[in-house]
Amino acid sequence: MNKRLHLFLTTIIVASIIVGCNTAPPATITLPAPTPTSTIAVSIPQSSDTALLDAAGLDFAEKRVIDVYNHVAPSVVNVTTRVLRRGFFFQAIPEEGAGSGFVMDKEGHIVTNYHVVEGAETIEVTLGDVTLPAQLVGSDSHTDIAVIKIDASPDLLVPVTFGQSSTLQVGQRAIAIGNPFGQFERTLTTGVISALNRTLETDDGREINGVIQTDASINRGNSGGPLLDSAGRMIGINSAIFSPSGTSAGVGFAIPVDTLQRVLPDLLSFGYYRRAWLGIHYAYELTPELADALQLSTDHGLLLVEMYDGSPLNGAGVRGAQQQAVLGNQLIYIGGDVLVSIDDHAANSLNDLDTLLETDYEIGQQVTISIVRDGQPMTIDVTLVEEPR
Repeated sequence: MNKRLHLFLTTIIVASIIVGCNTAPPATITLPAPTPTSTIAVSIPQSSDTALLDAAGLDFAEKRVIDVYNHVAPSVVNVTTRVLRRGFFFQAIPEEGAGSGFVMDKEGHIVTNYHVVEGAETIEVTLGDVTLPAQLVGSDSHTDIAVIKIDASPDLLVPVTFGQSSTLQVGQRAIAIGNPFGQFERTLTTGVISALNRTLETDDGREINGVIQTDASINRGNSGGPLLDSAGRMIGINSAIFSPSGTSAGVGFAIPVDTLQRVLPDLLSFGYYRRAWLGIHYAYELTPELADALQLSTDHGLLLVEMYDGSPLNGAGVRGAQQQAVLGNQLIYIGGDVLVSIDDHAANSLNDLDTLLETDYEIGQQVTISIVRDGQPMTIDVTLVEEPR
């Protein structure tokens, strides 16, 4: 064994003896006593939204909507109709329809849509747990408004409060209450006023102007129910939706309360709305292109073709078409007077003229119409009469 190996083995043996003989207990290490944990009071600030909640966890906006519902829901009714349709073999087939309405006064007048009660043989109104027969008082298809009446105790009747539609603004809250699909009575939906002064075309080709657009859900059966502002005032009558599927797509329309206020007196007194009338049967709405092709001296207004016999325009000697002409591939009637304006209000379309007469004029009122005849401007005074029904 060489010296190096002998020295290495000797070192290992000595180290082993030292480790093996070290039997003293391990040193005791005294750790410092733990410091007691202090209780720290942390103050978490409330958000402004949380601070506005009441004991039930409702904020101001929610309470406002709840108050509107509690106040107005008793005024909203379900309107059920029975209509007789003709079958394939011309037999009478009864069909039922349903819509909504709202109480107008303590006398039992109910406002709904014309299309809800159109052609109805019988009408019933459900007010809470009571169902009563109703009679049609008056209707107007042009504005889609109808008034029916029930014989009910005044204690059961809670009239709505009328607001104004002329002061509405896009973005303000809109609340609809009705009976969607004819069975979910007094359902509330909320949204905003999406647009104002929309135009709806009715089945008879007339236009309803000033219509309110809202994204508050309006489904089938909601027709005739009230559209409300955040104070619970009635600002419109829910009337129509735009939807490919037939259910709410966020585009609903309501007839303005100002329109209801205008037609209501006539509906109650006469059963229909009386409109001021000039008596135009047919006319072309001039465009610059048409005026240029016909070599007219004015490029706007109504080129009159025919007036009704006995109408104000006919009686005042206003002239209709005198001859025919071919323009492109169309046969047109020319030579009539061009109606330019009424009392300085432009008459650029028949719908504009109808709207002007309906909203700004009354039966028996005298107006000055401006016409162009054979290139020469003229004025004629005429007195408006009631439009024949």
